[in-house]
Amino acid sequence: MTAHRVAFLVFDGMKLLDVSGPAEVFAEANRLGARYALHYASPSGDPVVTSIGTRLSAHSAAADLLDIETLVVPGGDPLVTEPIPPALTGAVRQLHPHAHRLVSICTGSFVLAAAGLLSGHRATTHWRHAQLLARAYPDVDVEPDSLYVEDRGIFTSAGVTAGIDLALSLVEHDHGADLARDVARSLVMFMQRPGGQSQFSAPLTLSAPRTPALRAATELVSAQPALEHSTDTLAVLVGVSPRHLTRLFNTELGTTPSKFVERIRMEHAKALLDAGHNVAQSARAAGFGSPETLRRIFVARLGISPSQYRARFATTHSDTPTHSPRPEGRPHGPSCGAADAVSVDH
Repeated sequence: MTAHRVAFLVFDGMKLLDVSGPAEVFAEANRLGARYALHYASPSGDPVVTSIGTRLSAHSAAADLLDIETLVVPGGDPLVTEPIPPALTGAVRQLHPHAHRLVSICTGSFVLAAAGLLSGHRATTHWRHAQLLARAYPDVDVEPDSLYVEDRGIFTSAGVTAGIDLALSLVEHDHGADLARDVARSLVMFMQRPGGQSQFSAPLTLSAPRTPALRAATELVSAQPALEHSTDTLAVLVGVSPRHLTRLFNTELGTTPSKFVERIRMEHAKALLDAGHNVAQSARAAGFGSPETLRRIFVARLGISPSQYRARFATTHSDTPTHSPRPEGRPHGPSCGAADAVSVDH
């Protein structure tokens, strides 16, 4: 069997765990029968200094790579606080035609976007920077509610632990679910979470609205998603005009009332499916009205059907112990590291 070449494009300031996490998944897969050849390249071929100050040697310059099955671009705090080095975007543009799969971890999506490779694509990144990615690159369809997203051979993931989930997913794609499950068990971790699983529940990802009327509307929808929540109905309940309510949603939350309602209902439906309810029960209780409506929205937003989502979680739960409860509040800390530790593990 020919080795599957995985190249990591490393650079100064990158998050070390964005590389070492996925790399350990591929290395453990090798121990269990896979054949991944791991290669580390920097734009110049020089060693790089990671976010924790360690020095990492590069096997080669990016220009020396020719045939790559999987190219991985890690993230790093400088990617969202400083201009992205042209040498880094240039290396990605140069390597992309030679790679069968293009992968970014956390804020590595900013490198792909700056290189023009995410234009017209669905993508995700760390929750802390999803709005920035959407504003900076309006031609990218940013999905802040996903752990990882695949769109036409380009894979983007949220923070570092989501990168490990994505690596497990790639191993499963290459070698099947049994080997991926063995890798997860060997590394003493949960089987990978489906890419459509939220980084956080929808209410946790939203700042509390400043305006009392908008706060009342969002709290009502979050508390009772199955009720009638048209813009007109919500406006009457909170005592403002429909136009003013729409303006408040756009100004403070960057969305429309209908999209907010759909997002909350989607979150509620996923929680019901996680808890073992069937698709019809989940659709009705979440306010979608019919299983077909829920299926259509699931496929559009997550790329899988509700039944597929439920089956993935059922498989995962059968092999793992009881997991920790959903976090009660948003975390604080590094953008691509500790913050991910509180996302819901399945």
